[in-house]
Amino acid sequence: MKNNKYIKLNPSQLLVLVFGVFIILGTILLKLPISTHTSITWLDALFTSTSAMTVTGLVVFDTGTVYTTFGEVVILCLIQTGGLGIMSFAVLIFIVLGRKIGMKERLLVQQALNQTSLGGVVNLVKYLFIFSFSIELIAMMLLSFRWVPEYGWGKGLYYSLFHSVSAFNNAGFGLWPDNLIGYVGDPVVNIVISLLFIIGGIGFTVLLDFKSKRSLKRLSLHTKLMVWGTLCINVFAMLAIFLIEYGNPHTFGLLSFGEKIWASYFQAVAPRTAGFNTVDLAALKEPTILLIIILMFIGAGSASTGGGIKLTTFILIIFSVLSFIRGREDLVIGRRTIKERLIVKSLAITVVSLLFVVVGIFILSITEKAPLLYIFFEVVSAFGTVGLTLGLTYSLTPIGKLVIIVIMFLGKLGPLTMVYSLGNPKKEKIKYPSEDVLTG
Repeated sequence: MKNNKYIKLNPSQLLVLVFGVFIILGTILLKLPISTHTSITWLDALFTSTSAMTVTGLVVFDTGTVYTTFGEVVILCLIQTGGLGIMSFAVLIFIVLGRKIGMKERLLVQQALNQTSLGGVVNLVKYLFIFSFSIELIAMMLLSFRWVPEYGWGKGLYYSLFHSVSAFNNAGFGLWPDNLIGYVGDPVVNIVISLLFIIGGIGFTVLLDFKSKRSLKRLSLHTKLMVWGTLCINVFAMLAIFLIEYGNPHTFGLLSFGEKIWASYFQAVAPRTAGFNTVDLAALKEPTILLIIILMFIGAGSASTGGGIKLTTFILIIFSVLSFIRGREDLVIGRRTIKERLIVKSLAITVVSLLFVVVGIFILSITEKAPLLYIFFEVVSAFGTVGLTLGLTYSLTPIGKLVIIVIMFLGKLGPLTMVYSLGNPKKEKIKYPSEDVLTG
């Protein structure tokens, strides 16, 4: 009797595999002669494909100059697929074809969207697409009022569409060599682009919660933490950047007071995985750069188009430390006790993320001739799938490009997803006696 052995993959492994396949497919398409005005290497095509699929936005050369319209559309499709999730698109196809969505597909979507349960996963996907496409269309129309008069109907509408999709998916790809520096004081561009990546980065779970509850008091704790956390961290960052950069002649110094306000606001909210900038980041003062690094590492919300360790992870760690200092046994937030497993998971995500970042910084410090701060910024930007750069991306060595590619991949899929993909974690069936260990 013939014994057939099949390789069984858990959801994490399958998600990593499918993601990798789409990146390779994007690489092949971007390497086609029809995709570029000049010949590019396979490594550069792989870098761009990975950056687009992971909605990062780091580029080794100017997108609008090197790539043709076909190449830009390929990048746009990769951004949309990576931002909303491969498995979400798979579920959408199942729905359109009228096929039943089985347990395996639900598990994959649960893993991809970082949900705690299988309940309502399909409804979340439906709402995700309806809401996302609607927001992108509305934003495109609003931006067209600014760019159609400037570039004409064809180019103006195309630029509006490209930047709407790029911003909502927190990708940060732009079609100008200087990103959005030319629109530092433009209210329409600042408001529309920033609202896109804020909404996209707050998380679809939060948006669905607002839709279903319709009352601030009935919102889940996760939603309340995301809303208040986003508001507090954005206001703090805006005030800090405004005060630090106010007199900097290379950034804010020559701007009017109104433009300084817009520039402070945009640079404060963009590091939450957006990748757009309206001032020269390399000219920022070191305290501002350090603040942006911290913001990039924290990232956006769970089940969003953004990356990082996630804002709720950061909040749980901060509250856990405060709770320990106060001598409390349990972590209580908003009259709700947080499960110990969530606290441990938050610590695990942060520690593994820091490990990835430190290893990346160590390797690049050997391969790249650049200041350590620039390398630190680049690695955290790649891990947080942000896409901001101080200029190091354009001069990366082949090894440096490969390192950043791996870090972008790890950052998008999440540290725990990558760890789980290496094996099948099982629950311990044996309980061992406890013992104290000296710490501190």
